[in-house]
Amino acid sequence: MMGKALLPELWTEILVPVCAVVGIAFSLFQWYVVSCVKLTADRGESSSLSEDGKNGNGDYLIEEEEGLNDQSVVAKCAEIQTAISEGATSFLFTEYKYVGVFMVLFAAIIFLFLGSVQGFTTKSQPCTYDKTRTCKPALATAIFSTISFVLGAVTSVLSGFLGMKIATYANARTTLEARRGVGKAFIVAFRSGAVMGFLLAANGLLVLYITINLFKIYYGDDWEGLFESITGYGLGGSSMALFGRVGGGIYTKAADVGADLVGKVERNIPEDDPRNPAVIADNVGDNVGDIAGMGSDLFGSYAESSCAALVVASISSFGINHDFTAMLFPLLISSVGILVCLITTLYATDISEIKAVKEIEPALKNQLIISTVIMTVGIAVVSWIGLPSSFTIYNFGTQKVVKNWELFLCVAVGLWAGLIIGFVTEYYTSNAYSPVQDVADSCRTGAATNVIFGLALGYKSVIIPIFAIAVSIFVSFSFAAMYGVAVAALGMLSTIATGLAIDAYGPISDNAGGIAEMAGMSHRIRERTDALDAAGNTTAAIGKGFAIGSAALVSLALFGAFVSRAGIETVDVLTPKVVIGLLVGAMLPYWFSAMTMKSVGSAALKMVEEVRRQFNTIPGLMEGTAKPDYATCVKISTDASIKEMIPPGCLVMLTPLIVGFFFGVETLSGVLAGSLISGVQVAISASNTGGAWDNAKKYIEAGASEHARSLGPKGSEPHKAAVIGDTIGDPLKDTSGPSLNILIKLMAVESLVFAPFFATHGGFLFKIFS
Repeated sequence: MMGKALLPELWTEILVPVCAVVGIAFSLFQWYVVSCVKLTADRGESSSLSEDGKNGNGDYLIEEEEGLNDQSVVAKCAEIQTAISEGATSFLFTEYKYVGVFMVLFAAIIFLFLGSVQGFTTKSQPCTYDKTRTCKPALATAIFSTISFVLGAVTSVLSGFLGMKIATYANARTTLEARRGVGKAFIVAFRSGAVMGFLLAANGLLVLYITINLFKIYYGDDWEGLFESITGYGLGGSSMALFGRVGGGIYTKAADVGADLVGKVERNIPEDDPRNPAVIADNVGDNVGDIAGMGSDLFGSYAESSCAALVVASISSFGINHDFTAMLFPLLISSVGILVCLITTLYATDISEIKAVKEIEPALKNQLIISTVIMTVGIAVVSWIGLPSSFTIYNFGTQKVVKNWELFLCVAVGLWAGLIIGFVTEYYTSNAYSPVQDVADSCRTGAATNVIFGLALGYKSVIIPIFAIAVSIFVSFSFAAMYGVAVAALGMLSTIATGLAIDAYGPISDNAGGIAEMAGMSHRIRERTDALDAAGNTTAAIGKGFAIGSAALVSLALFGAFVSRAGIETVDVLTPKVVIGLLVGAMLPYWFSAMTMKSVGSAALKMVEEVRRQFNTIPGLMEGTAKPDYATCVKISTDASIKEMIPPGCLVMLTPLIVGFFFGVETLSGVLAGSLISGVQVAISASNTGGAWDNAKKYIEAGASEHARSLGPKGSEPHKAAVIGDTIGDPLKDTSGPSLNILIKLMAVESLVFAPFFATHGGFLFKIFS
């Protein structure tokens, strides 16, 4: 017998939900502080955040200085915010109607496929991994997997929707605070991001914890069946994230490309100019793609890595000996993560202060560093009290003896690999460093050289992240087999609350700049919001790096769990069944990217035509005496994204089902390995290429250095070349790139959920021909 964990079971039962509730309470507190910035025209309360002169509050209102009417500005900001919020809400409701139909259909498929494994019998069966014991019937797995799928899907949708609501609530408030200094605006944007980060991390943890405890009432000592049915939670989370990412990505980029090409290149008007008909659709897109889509995506990663770790643990000594504290080690990591991120967030909002533009990006980077350092200590404590000193982990048919310090190293290596990937991404996408400056410089000779330099940068930026992922896989697998890889992924995602806060900060700042431009505020305020936005662009790229890195680890852990559950002893790449799977799997990310890129292209085409039509046919539009028809552009983006998100979604969801049923588990294992290996590379290069082009354009526009001024000003030939590069990069960094990490995770978790069915009924074609 192995030892027990130091932490008593009762304490674990209290600690996990308490940490989740603390996270939710903290997010509500941050929301309350943001809501103190009033969106009313009452002069005395245009802002009521602390009046102590901290964070650039020494500035008096720029509006007063320039003689603008303060009240009309506030009213205008409120009006624009309402338009953006209504557009985003109506799109998400439309999207969720379609996604809801899919959810019901797919839940039925899960029930039918898993129930048919043993002919819908209600009799107990011998367990999969230990034939001497009896486990609950396959019908129970079918019912509970379906329930956990629906729970995961609903939590994912809720995460995205709440994130969008918070972002659209905060954007105009950030704009108004920018009148009082860049530090004030930063705090509002960052607090709003924290609301989303903590709400999502705590909700995901709490729902998973409650689900496990409720399922335990039925399953009793059958932990193998209990945690197998919990995998549906990860599948639900990721399948919703796929539609959110693809649909939101197509929406935001169709509007962005249309607004940029006609407004900036053809008509030479500034970004977010209220005369541009696509400007509201563009700002709505930031919220539905970058916020709602990203929230669902990272929730999916978190749910899947937890599920992968729990499945492997249930057939290891934790599950065999029914050590509940050690079993919930993945949830304990996430619980401590919430507390660590809380301390880190307080540092940014209440301890340090930002007095100048150049301090914004370091402040965001410090969040990552501080949370990683404190979390390392947190993991060490959890590994010491939450694990026995020695235990066994299931390793493809054998039990491997592991020490608790070895599991600590597995989690820590994932955590630090995430930080490395984040900083490498920042180096390649921030205009403070030479790679982006070189891309900007290449615009001297036109758009073609800009595109060549940008693509080269993206390919080069893959090298170090891949080594970081490879090292973390090798270390974690050597110590604790596939369970090690799963907890390494959880380590990378353990500071998810801080990561999401930084990530959501970007689109909120972007919207704030748009609102400042549309409300006719002074150029100095626009400069401040642009500085916030430029830092946000880089942090968004860091967030995508985290998401892709964790997706690679999660999908490998799920792959290991699938191979074990499907009863495959070895995946032999020399057998034709596996080779054809590898080839097809490696092709899928390209097929998927082709679909999403073309969808953005065709939607942008309609948008460009509509914006041109309005400029040509509405008299007084360019002079600013007539208002554009914003609603038509919003409708074009909505219709295109709803229609175009279905084919890529079907490709991802149906591939494992078709391959598993017709070709069997060996071919499916090849498909999963192939898609993981090629998907990670394509995703990193697409995200970083797009991010670099975007920041090269902003580098020229800001004109902060002698070099940048030599390429400008706005409207110059190098600037136009940079805008074209940015426009090409938009669908790469915001649609195809981020959606690919969902593709590799989703196919793996779906294969794991359906593994019992494929193991029993799979390989239909091969059975016929043999």
